[in-house]
Amino acid sequence: MTPAINLAKKHKIAHTVHEYSHDPASHSYGLEAVEKLGLNPAQVFKTLVVAQEPKGLAVAVVPVAGQLNLKAMAKALKVKKVAMAAPTDVERSSGYVLGGVSPLGQKRQLPTVVDESAAGFTTIFVSAGRRGLEIELATQDLLGLTSGLLAPIAQLD
Repeated sequence: MTPAINLAKKHKIAHTVHEYSHDPASHSYGLEAVEKLGLNPAQVFKTLVVAQEPKGLAVAVVPVAGQLNLKAMAKALKVKKVAMAAPTDVERSSGYVLGGVSPLGQKRQLPTVVDESAAGFTTIFVSAGRRGLEIELATQDLLGLTSGLLAPIAQLD
C-alpha cells in the first residue's frame, strides 16, 4: 500500500482504489488514467506542486481536463505569486515520483487547494501515490485529510 491509501484507511475514509497498467511512454498520467479506467476527465484530478513566494511549497489539485491558473492559486493562498515547483523539490517534499504524486500522505503536509469543480461530484479520483494507481474518495474527505480548501484555481480547456 502507498502512504495515500494508508492515510485513508487509518482515518476510516470510504474509498476505492483503481489500478491500471501504466504505459511508460505516456506523457499525461492523468489522461492515461481517464482513458484506461473509462472515467470522466472532469472527475479525475491531477496533483501539482507550486512554489509560493516567500512561503515554500503548496499543492494544487485540478481536473486533468484543465490547467492550473497560477494567479488564482496565488490568490487562494493569499500570496503575491506562485510558480510551478522544480521536479526535484516536488519529489523530495512529497516522497512520491512525478506522475504518481498524491495530495494524500505526503512526507510533509503542505497547504492544499482543490479546484472548486470537485464539489460538483459525489466522488473524485486522485493519484494514490504510484503511476497506474488512483484513489476515489469524496471531495470533503480529501479536504479533511489534507486540511485543504476549495477555490476556483483551474482553467478548463
